[in-house]
Amino acid sequence: MTKIRIAHLAGPTATIQNTPPLVTSNKARIARGLPTRSAGDGENAAFDVLRAQRLAAPAKVYVEQFSAHPLEADSAELYAPPDGYIGADGSFSAERRAESDKPVYEIELSPEDGLYPLPYMALQRDGSPWEEEAPVPGGRVSRQGFFPDGSRSFEEIDRLSIGADGLGNLIGGRAYVDFYRVSPPGGFSKGLEEDRRTDTGTGDIEAERLGWDFFAYKPFHLAKSPPRPVLAKITNDVQAIMSSGNYDGAIWTQGSPQVEEIAYWFNLLIDTNLPIACNAAQRPQGQISNDGPANIVDSVTYIQSRIWDDGKGGNRCGTVVIQEQQFFAAREVAKVDARPGGYIATGGHGGILGQVTHTGKPYLMYLPAYRHTASSAVKLTSLPTRVTATQLTPDGIDQVDVVVKDESGKLRGDAIPLVSIVKDGGFAADAFGDDPEGEADLGFLIRHRLESGRLVGFVVEGLVPYGMATSELRMAMLRQASFSGAPVVRVGRGYPEGFADPDPLSIAGMNLTATKARLLLMAALMKFGSLPAAADPAHPTDAEVAALKAAVAEYQQIFDTH
Repeated sequence: MTKIRIAHLAGPTATIQNTPPLVTSNKARIARGLPTRSAGDGENAAFDVLRAQRLAAPAKVYVEQFSAHPLEADSAELYAPPDGYIGADGSFSAERRAESDKPVYEIELSPEDGLYPLPYMALQRDGSPWEEEAPVPGGRVSRQGFFPDGSRSFEEIDRLSIGADGLGNLIGGRAYVDFYRVSPPGGFSKGLEEDRRTDTGTGDIEAERLGWDFFAYKPFHLAKSPPRPVLAKITNDVQAIMSSGNYDGAIWTQGSPQVEEIAYWFNLLIDTNLPIACNAAQRPQGQISNDGPANIVDSVTYIQSRIWDDGKGGNRCGTVVIQEQQFFAAREVAKVDARPGGYIATGGHGGILGQVTHTGKPYLMYLPAYRHTASSAVKLTSLPTRVTATQLTPDGIDQVDVVVKDESGKLRGDAIPLVSIVKDGGFAADAFGDDPEGEADLGFLIRHRLESGRLVGFVVEGLVPYGMATSELRMAMLRQASFSGAPVVRVGRGYPEGFADPDPLSIAGMNLTATKARLLLMAALMKFGSLPAAADPAHPTDAEVAALKAAVAEYQQIFDTH
């Protein structure tokens, strides 16, 4: 098949772009006279861990014949003669000189060959061996285990991963890939000049800050997740890349707990007919049984196959998450366990669109019934430039102008709405009766959000299937928030298979999870703005109730179709 062109989009906290710590090998420790690591029984470890590294100069090595498999020699008659023999003195000869000579292959290794698995020889500055990412456990300085973009992980997959047919080059053999640092998990803390760069980007990189420019979760005491404004940057960057006309599709990689959210966000906001396949991993690159490489290769297979193509220039699948040979619809996918295979389709009505077989052939079994990407009513290109938000002040409720997109059509970081999830369970009320003092925490949250002058809303994760809180007082407080301009969405707890029933004063979140309902409400707020507020939210007039019902119905239409 013709090679395709793919954009790889590096997302935050991505285990799939992380590696185990680079630990100093015993070979290096012995060479420096340092204590060696044991195998657990007090003896030296039998094998050094081999890490992918680059040769600085050509090298010649001799590999023992029939050492690639314990039964190669059993079929010796099927093999051509070796290149020569290594004698007991270590010398090479084209002819066998003694019965004890070992048959070998002579191999010229070159830096141009790419990465080779080799012992890790580096030491710390003080001469001590590396044992983990940080020089000192719990210290404020550390090496980075995350890659700055996808180029290294893709190179390692092409160079070191083996397909079912015994071949490699599993990505590069089928696709040209450009690498984008949209919101990467690793960064250049000291900057990087263009001529020292190893990825496909252009221009110098200024010094980058953890928690501002890149987002890693390990070492855990230094972990940083992206704040809400980063969502605007991600949206703008991905929209520009997908609209460039340069690609046949994109692969997004991110931390496994969050990939389900960004996939749905892309489904709602990104205006494209091209496929976006999202990948994560439960185990870092190079760790035993790491699952990331297969997920990425399956995404290449999916994009190249064009099974997503509706035959009319559109994408019939929307954004997908591809994990463990399955294609999940972005709306339904959720991570439920930290292990390979730990993803499910929520909602009880499908969500697994297809699969890649063990031979690498993709099949599509089902299609999403809801609007997505180019057909989305809340996609970036269909959002208004500005909307109106309500703001709670000491004198009442005012209206505030919110600029959603700048003059170039890019989403503004300060326009991303503030939507909180209110989780409720049985026996929630503190005491008998409806004492507002018993719900001071919810009261503060509602006031805090409404006083911000931003687009705000609430998702209540309550009873299944209705999405109602068990405390009538809490529901009354949320209804008053609606009459203050903040829409409230109701969903059932956990991964509901039923549908929250419609209600004229709040939005039924259908069978969405609370996290997915939050994202859809954020998008809808940027489409419609705040709900019409009552002069006295505690005592709305009939006309104000009617106005709220009409506005809620518009929101409900979005939730019924996305």
